[in-house]
Amino acid sequence: MREFSVPAVAEVPVKGNLTDIIRTNAAEAPDTAVLSRKTGGRWTDVTSRQFKAEVYTAAKGLIASGVNPGDRVGLMSRTRYEWCLMDFAIWSAGAVTVPIYETSSAEQVEWILSDSGATACIVETAAHEQMIGEIRGGLPDLAHVWRMDEGDTPAVEAALAAAGAELDDSAVDERCAGLTGDSTATLIYTSGTTGRPKGCVLTHRNFYGASTNLIEQLHELFEVEDPSCLLFLPLAHVLGRELHVICMQARVRTGHCPDIRQLTTELAEFKPTFVLAVPRVFEKVYNTATAKAEADGKGKIFRKAVDTAIAYSEALDAKGPGFGLRVKHATFDKLVYAKLRAALGGRCKFSVSGGAPLGTRLGHFYRGIGLTILEGYGLTESTAATTLNPPNAVRVGTVGRPIPDSAVRIAEDGEILLKGVNIFQGYWHNDAATEDAFEDGWFRTGDLGELSDEGYLSVTGRKKEILVTAGGKNVAPAVIEDRIRAHPLISECMVVGDARPFVAALVTIDPETFPRWKETHGKPVDATVAELVDDADLIAAVQEAVDDGNKAVSRAEGVKKFRILTINFTEESGHLTPSMKLKRGMVMKDFAADVENIYAPAQAKAATT
Repeated sequence: MREFSVPAVAEVPVKGNLTDIIRTNAAEAPDTAVLSRKTGGRWTDVTSRQFKAEVYTAAKGLIASGVNPGDRVGLMSRTRYEWCLMDFAIWSAGAVTVPIYETSSAEQVEWILSDSGATACIVETAAHEQMIGEIRGGLPDLAHVWRMDEGDTPAVEAALAAAGAELDDSAVDERCAGLTGDSTATLIYTSGTTGRPKGCVLTHRNFYGASTNLIEQLHELFEVEDPSCLLFLPLAHVLGRELHVICMQARVRTGHCPDIRQLTTELAEFKPTFVLAVPRVFEKVYNTATAKAEADGKGKIFRKAVDTAIAYSEALDAKGPGFGLRVKHATFDKLVYAKLRAALGGRCKFSVSGGAPLGTRLGHFYRGIGLTILEGYGLTESTAATTLNPPNAVRVGTVGRPIPDSAVRIAEDGEILLKGVNIFQGYWHNDAATEDAFEDGWFRTGDLGELSDEGYLSVTGRKKEILVTAGGKNVAPAVIEDRIRAHPLISECMVVGDARPFVAALVTIDPETFPRWKETHGKPVDATVAELVDDADLIAAVQEAVDDGNKAVSRAEGVKKFRILTINFTEESGHLTPSMKLKRGMVMKDFAADVENIYAPAQAKAATT
């Protein structure tokens, strides 16, 4: 058993709560822009004073509408300015925010609103409002539904402003004063890779304590001219939510990109100094750049640039890059790296990444081109990050050290256990699940990991996802899946092989890089994956990705066979969670026949011997 802890570096007042942030900002730095709002196609700054006024106006509307202290209020929307505004307004009314992914099904929405006992819900679109109307019969506690977008019903800001017009600001001050660090700030329902989502009870201290300490650890991100962050991950996810709190508290100007399809344009306009993303985003950027270089006949140059960036980053962890490597790096910086940085707006030096391991190769590549990715690790139950790579002591290939005021322990069976100011209080109305989640005061993550002497954590797999082959070999799928998925042509990969004679994989083709691949390999421009699934060149390309993935594991753990699927795993298809995690059970259910086809010859042979 190994354990590593880091003491707190910042003190959080016992009665401190998240509403203190906006009041402190307005008092100490009233004219500082803490947010930017996209209106009329242009970014407009919002100062601390303005934001507090808007929050108070919305909070008074909630109070006047009958939202009481401790009431749960649903919030269903894409990542946008109004999400942040309503979140702080709900808190300022003394209530509890219940985030809902805007892509959730009616059944999921009904469960979350019903289980939480929400008395009100703020939605983004008319379609969301219609969905709530259709399930409202099963939601007896739901008294109000407000909509953000304009339409037949006034926008939520106007509606709440009208409702609370007769109230004084003192009504909000009173609600804020009634909150303590132990007050529940939010119920975040787990994404539910298996089973029904459980509501994680997170307090004001969970968020406030983590953010206060992380601001000290991440000070290098904020001590630049006009620090700014563009958020595009769902704010319904705890990772985006925690960074939003950090940015607000650190007075970092924050913008929101609700449509991921507009991300390239928004990055160029907003020019953030750091961003937040999950590994899949970095994989897509890399794969797209690789595919474009190949299509433009510059594949050889790009590959050399990649190798140089990786070598340069690796040298930073040793004695430093030599003269020759520095010259090559400077050359490729002008030819390649500067263009990649320009795609992020040109000012981005850091990115925070979580949700899954990025992989050593990509970590070194991005640091080598001038974008240091600070990998971290955490769950909803730990208010996002419990470990994070500090900017001044990055260990590529790990998810960092415990954040201040937290600790990590590796149990005898390899499970990662967590403790700290950020650990949740339990599952909403589910004492049995709460009791099962803790062991001697430590939260059981269900993930497997290793801890270095210096306290750096490496995540090696998930207990429930460990495959045991028919030969008794234990296989952690994540390691090889990450490597295979790093290939430009691969979108998703899921390793299979539980109780089977060997390890295999289901693979999907990236719809963005597939057209370029067809062009460079002389395939019909309108050919689909289904039409080329038996194509020798496509099979060879996937085999190349599998061969590279097999280098990361032992021979017994390597993928022996694969099957190319004709669809892509997406959130809409039901095979990915909103945070881009595989729903393994759903994939196995929907593609059971494909798995059986992989093993049919081997099983038939075994049956006759």
